[in-house]
Amino acid sequence: MTSISHVVSRRSRSLAAAAASLAIAGAVGFTAVTAGIAPVFAEAVRVEAPQVPSFADVVSNVTPAVVSVRVKAKVEQTSDRGQSFGFPEEGFGNLPPDHPMRRFFREFRGFGDRESHPRAERRGPAKPRPVAQGSGFFISEDGYLVTNNHVVDNGTEFTIVTNDGKELDAKLVGKDERTDLAVLKVDSDTKFTYVDFADDSNVRVGDWVVAVGNPFGLGGTVTAGIVSARGRDIGAGPYDDFIQIDAAVNRGNSGGPAFNLSGQVVGINTAIFSPSGGNVGIAFAIPASTAKQVVEGLIKDGSVSRGWLGVEIQPVTKEIAESLGLQSDKGAIVANAQDDSPAKKAGIVSGDVITQVNGKDVSSSRDLARVIAGYAPGTTVDMNVWRNGKAETVKVELGALPGADKQASADNSAPSVSSSDTLADLGLTVTTADDGKGLVVTDVDPDSDAADRGIRTGDVITAVNSEDVTSVKDVTDAMDKAAKAGRKSVLVQISRDSANRFVALPINQG
Repeated sequence: MTSISHVVSRRSRSLAAAAASLAIAGAVGFTAVTAGIAPVFAEAVRVEAPQVPSFADVVSNVTPAVVSVRVKAKVEQTSDRGQSFGFPEEGFGNLPPDHPMRRFFREFRGFGDRESHPRAERRGPAKPRPVAQGSGFFISEDGYLVTNNHVVDNGTEFTIVTNDGKELDAKLVGKDERTDLAVLKVDSDTKFTYVDFADDSNVRVGDWVVAVGNPFGLGGTVTAGIVSARGRDIGAGPYDDFIQIDAAVNRGNSGGPAFNLSGQVVGINTAIFSPSGGNVGIAFAIPASTAKQVVEGLIKDGSVSRGWLGVEIQPVTKEIAESLGLQSDKGAIVANAQDDSPAKKAGIVSGDVITQVNGKDVSSSRDLARVIAGYAPGTTVDMNVWRNGKAETVKVELGALPGADKQASADNSAPSVSSSDTLADLGLTVTTADDGKGLVVTDVDPDSDAADRGIRTGDVITAVNSEDVTSVKDVTDAMDKAAKAGRKSVLVQISRDSANRFVALPINQG
């Protein structure tokens, strides 16, 4: 097979020879002027363009389902002249009042940005004004559509702008702050083009994605990229499990869909990482599986009901796994089972490591939170726990997730102590609390592993390897037992400000 480069090279040599002949004849052009010289340049050089994937078919099919979302809210008048909504006047620098860049920043907003009209006069009663804009997409032909909670938050009026420019009123069906999702409904006789959620379990790092949305108010904008990572935790909430993509996502894309090449929604664009405030190729989308579950609940009840276990948990590190005899650092270790919680009633205790729920592996503490939230209150689940060196199964009937106002009360009073003693192998000085509940840390060797792992003065050691301790001898006995079992570390349970945590400390074998 002749390569493109070879064809181009061969044609170049022929053209060079022809040009030399014309130069000898003193002729320039496409027609020979000297007898015996054939015409040259009769055919232009053409190279077949390589066949490359195009997103045009996907875009043409899904774009009618994607909309711009405009949100209005009642704002109170504070003066007859001058009203700012979060975009400071100094942000315009020294631009004159009528400069087009001022108009750009006032008109094109997104990601919950507030509209700013520093020069506008406002008199009379408060009126609804645009405060935010974002993106969304229809999920049914009868007008249900999905966007982000932070786009519609505090809104009183909602306008949907379709891809062909039509403006439609919408009402809020429900929203969920924990996952940053919201559902709106357009009441119309029109049958809307809509899109389906994908099975995001099949989404792989490196797969193509196409983002469609309303960046900076420029509706119907399409960008493309790949899935950069999965399972991202960005600290947005307890159920973080974002898909990271590198398609260009900017202010106003919030609530818009990220599609696979089959035109299905694999994620909902909700956040970006950007030191500058603009796209740097790092965006985060809510997975379709999470969105589908939440959206169904919002449409059905206007809210989301989540299962509740009632435990304080922390990740299982390699050191913790080794100290407990676990083969891997998967699962979630229970730091505390709250009073009157489903976990407490089922007999789950501090030190248990939850490894499976209904046969599904629990990879981390955050994974456990997501799994439990996926069950309805009242559901009974089988939990596999690792306890005292062996696996057990515990049946738990989940409760309903309480509101944020229901918090466990904390007793922050410091325990009274008596004389101190030393645990040299652990780098700790401890004393027995006067109430006999554990050992109070009175000093920490700054060069010790205990200091490196965050143990500090005032912490209370309540258990070692799931055995309650009330004396230094209890600790040394637990360490000797672990050493004889071939363990390299012991699991120390620490209580601080009425909250429990576990720390694995190496055993000084010498």
